[in-house]
Amino acid sequence: MFKNYLIIALRNIKKNKLYSFINIFGLAIGIACCLLIVLYISDELSFDTFHKNADRIYRVNTDLKFGGTELHIPVTSDLMGPLLKQDYPEVEEYTRIFSFVGKKLLKKENEYVVARSFAFVDSTFFKVFTFPAISGNINNALTEPNTVVVTESFAKNYFGTVNAIGSFIETDDNGSTFLKVTAVIKDMPSNSHFNFDFLLSMKDLQYDWGNLVSSNFHTYLLLKEGTDYRAFDKKLVEFNNKYTFPYAKKFLQVNSREEFEKAGNRIDNSLIPITKIHLYSKRVQELSPTGSIQYVYIYAAIAIFILLIACVNFMNLTTARSANRAREVGIRKVLGTERKNLISQFLSESTLMACLAVLIALVLVFLTLPAFGKLSGKQLYYSKIFSLQIFPFIILMPLIIGFIAGSYPAFYLSKFNPAFIIKGSSLTGKKGEGLRSALVVFQFATSITLIISTIIIYKQLNYIQSTNLGYQRDQILIVNDTYALHNIETFKNELLKVPGVAAGTISEFLPVPSARNFTAFYKDAASVSKSGLTMQRWKIDYDYLETFGMKIVEGRNFSPDFGSDSSSIILNETAVKRMKYSSPLNAEMYTWEEGGKIAKYKIIGVVKDFHFESFHQDIGALCLTLGKSYGNVSFKLSAAAIPEFLSKAKSLWKDLAQTMPFSYRFMDESFNEVYRAEQNTGVTVLIFSVLSIFVACLGLFGLAAFLAEKKTKEIGVRKVLGASVPSLLYMLSKEFMKWIILANLIAWPAAFYFMREWLSDFAYRINFPYWIFLVSALIAILIGLITVGSQVIKSALANPAKSLKYE
Repeated sequence: MFKNYLIIALRNIKKNKLYSFINIFGLAIGIACCLLIVLYISDELSFDTFHKNADRIYRVNTDLKFGGTELHIPVTSDLMGPLLKQDYPEVEEYTRIFSFVGKKLLKKENEYVVARSFAFVDSTFFKVFTFPAISGNINNALTEPNTVVVTESFAKNYFGTVNAIGSFIETDDNGSTFLKVTAVIKDMPSNSHFNFDFLLSMKDLQYDWGNLVSSNFHTYLLLKEGTDYRAFDKKLVEFNNKYTFPYAKKFLQVNSREEFEKAGNRIDNSLIPITKIHLYSKRVQELSPTGSIQYVYIYAAIAIFILLIACVNFMNLTTARSANRAREVGIRKVLGTERKNLISQFLSESTLMACLAVLIALVLVFLTLPAFGKLSGKQLYYSKIFSLQIFPFIILMPLIIGFIAGSYPAFYLSKFNPAFIIKGSSLTGKKGEGLRSALVVFQFATSITLIISTIIIYKQLNYIQSTNLGYQRDQILIVNDTYALHNIETFKNELLKVPGVAAGTISEFLPVPSARNFTAFYKDAASVSKSGLTMQRWKIDYDYLETFGMKIVEGRNFSPDFGSDSSSIILNETAVKRMKYSSPLNAEMYTWEEGGKIAKYKIIGVVKDFHFESFHQDIGALCLTLGKSYGNVSFKLSAAAIPEFLSKAKSLWKDLAQTMPFSYRFMDESFNEVYRAEQNTGVTVLIFSVLSIFVACLGLFGLAAFLAEKKTKEIGVRKVLGASVPSLLYMLSKEFMKWIILANLIAWPAAFYFMREWLSDFAYRINFPYWIFLVSALIAILIGLITVGSQVIKSALANPAKSLKYE
């Protein structure tokens, strides 16, 4: 019996090639898009879940509000981990990570290579986290000074083999230091918020230990089984009362926590599960770029919408075409076919088509996965489709879709009296047409929502690109790792002689992601908390503001003509407002320097606010002081000067850095990297919007073809009676246009809500462009007219004599 069903199903597919193609291919596109997005979401949700004790690992965060500035950072003092384990039995183990060194020079043969992905960690690191060892004993690998644990890839690149136990890595620390490899671990997975190539012993870190108010360590706790981390969270308040505030009194000039908080300040710590860091944490100084649960929701909604659009197409065309098989049903019933066999026949046919669509979708995913992985910035694996989380969904999908799509002809047509059917009575009532209309409206409402979303995303990205940032980012070339130069001033001055080079500055602090340093400043020497403000402090040279085109709005820039400028300071406009200066020039500010000494600075200028962080954040308070800050040399130059500049820079570098490799970047590239997630989302939403519209149009085309076929005789009669082609086009397309207009009215409030929420994540954003609703309506109507009109015009231009012979 099943073989018979299969033969009839294949015969019907072959007989109705156009409808079969639209049905199967449209559904395949929808399923393929859904699977690609499911792979992306699955990867996002899997971050840090591979650790054996992932459900018991938590990071300690710090929230600080001081002098009007709020800081939300993922780091703590060096003492928090040890003291928490000492005082609280709920803590089974702790480990700390220090990763603010920046770069390290490693000697490989006769030259140095720059290492950036490394960190100092406690010997308990592998007791908390799960990173399998290839060789060596990771439990005691970092208990001694001058030891290092490397990843498999690092060992292959540096030593040429993974058998590196007992080998040494030479660094430039203290002139020359040799680190002994004590273990080799597998590469850290891409779905980890750690991305280190090698780990050094915490015993080698040179640090001002025992400072409870200096937060520079990522601290992780392994809580004992059965511990409620939310309840333990509250105990961090008593920890601060016991340790942090007594230590901080001398700096804050307060007698109690109550007095500190009464001034509008606060210091709090909290726990976040390690499995939530990637999607829910947006703190400054994260160990790696984080994702966003908001984008997971956006992608999930797109996946569901596209799959529903494809399923609606499949069901619409299946039910629409089923009425044409009514006579077949009648004859088969007359010949004795039981109703249950007819039901099985229709259900097996629709399920077979759905299965074919799934197979094609799997092929499409295989072909497009590399490109999608590159677009999303992820390592996505085809084998993940066959995981226990996804594969059952793939197996059930064609069965569910096939059952729903085949249920109408199976249960509706099979119940009719055969005599009624064979007479040729119409079975397409208003109820069936109403359902199809509702489904088409849903399809286009979803597509229009995606169209509006795409336009909004691109408008916001264009706003970011075109907004005056307060500094020049075009034609700024940054030479990296310049701390390796023997004479950095000579390097800068020689390159300034190249024609077309306008200015140059030495500083590791840049208005794109780079070095950051937060410091508390006070209006008076008593450093009381009421007069304090925590702000970013950048050390710059005399040429910094000129090179980046930053404007002084009050006072002056640093100048070698003033010997006192070493104790001078320049504030941005936000810092002036938050410090509540009416006349900031010549006012004095105080801060704690190294060694516990108070340093005094005089305000000599105010720089116009500029965007040195993402547009997601408000411009923060910033101060600039004169000082040496090696790491980068930035040059403002013309495009024509770049070839000669690079040639001379490489030559100078070879003389002054010798074994160190030369590298550079452009400021605008670093700027664009900040918004890589938004740019990728914009492209992805655009692609899926086009695909959703294409799938919706496939269905609309199929329905238009069905309607034109159904009205073939009516079209012929009207043409004989003198109807023009435009009037026939209007008659046959007006119903579809009503559906599309209704879809717009449904899509507009949905799109407005979702995109307003998305825009609210930006501190600086566009005003919602209400004209976009009219544009989306025109686009949808135009697409609908082209889709429906192509089929209707074909029927309207046909010879009426042939049309009247129809049926």
